[in-house]
Amino acid sequence: MDKKQINRFFRSVAQGLDRPAKVILTGAAAGSLLGHVRPSLDIDFGIELIGRSKKNWQEVDDAIAQAQKVTGIHVNYAQEIDRWGAISLMDYRKHLRPHRSFGKLQVTLLDPAYWTIGKMTRFLDSDVWDVAEVISREGVSPRKLVRLWGKALQASPRSTASFQFRQHVEDFLRRHGKSVWGKRFDPELSIRHFRADAGISSV
Repeated sequence: MDKKQINRFFRSVAQGLDRPAKVILTGAAAGSLLGHVRPSLDIDFGIELIGRSKKNWQEVDDAIAQAQKVTGIHVNYAQEIDRWGAISLMDYRKHLRPHRSFGKLQVTLLDPAYWTIGKMTRFLDSDVWDVAEVISREGVSPRKLVRLWGKALQASPRSTASFQFRQHVEDFLRRHGKSVWGKRFDPELSIRHFRADAGISSV
């Protein structure tokens, strides 16, 4: 999925909307706009109606269905992307980047650090590669990232997924931290910070 395809899709969506709306891009499509392009066949995004039009979802569903038909692009969308995973995205709506507008449709990107939460939850090989590439390009500091991951875990209900998220974070820091942040990066120190921010005993 590249920028041209993404823009074409949302331009088509906008043509079917008669009311203002905001898109929050995440997943591989957001990664591609952040400078990391890898093969992806779909677009993942949240979409919110703005103002008095908040309850009229049929127009949104119809516009997206028509755009899929026109472009041949498959999408996954929801009003609340925070519900896609067991790990909380917390105040993600306050951490967006503008991409561009198409008529009454405003397209934004999830902040790179918040974007990594979903990737770390799933943690396929492709997700690990995406996270390493994007945070390297964006210059996201390890302290900022582990603080966010810790707070996200702390804000999430305890489950198998939360235990796995902890394992994923610690595995990423140990196996990929030095390649992302350099030889001076101390994975064990970052893991201690992560556990403290998550409210986890270091035992």
